[in-house]
Amino acid sequence: MVDTGDAAPDFTAPLANGDVDSITLSERLEDEAPIVLAFFPGAFTGVCTDEMCTFQDRLSAFDDVDATVYGISRDTPFAQNEFREQNDLEFGLISDLNKEIIADYGVEMDFADMGVYGVAKRSVFVVDADGEITYAWVSDDPGVEPEYAEVEDAAADAA
Repeated sequence: MVDTGDAAPDFTAPLANGDVDSITLSERLEDEAPIVLAFFPGAFTGVCTDEMCTFQDRLSAFDDVDATVYGISRDTPFAQNEFREQNDLEFGLISDLNKEIIADYGVEMDFADMGVYGVAKRSVFVVDADGEITYAWVSDDPGVEPEYAEVEDAAADAA
């Protein structure tokens, strides 16, 4: 797993932002850093919906320090766009259908009892303008949400 002080693994992936575009992390750092990457197991599930809606509710705190929030899951960008629309999310969701970003960040988990493999652990990383991870939080319990005030403080510190 990557940790604080590590270089953030770069990636290019589909971005659900109302349309379906492409996002490359390194290309977004200059204009959008700090960037908050909030990994979640799956759209349309209880805790994941609560988490993404809480980031939406607190989006102004990130906007105040010019931080950009992105959610990341294995869902298709089309499902993510529907999830965004149903929950009035104003930030983009990154589709990691092939599990490459999840693997590079070391946050893969399985729900073997449900036959679901290779989803993201609930985790949050803050990446500064130099591409360094300045904050890392990973939960092995998918029912646990991040400390949102802590993430806000980390984004402010990285700004």
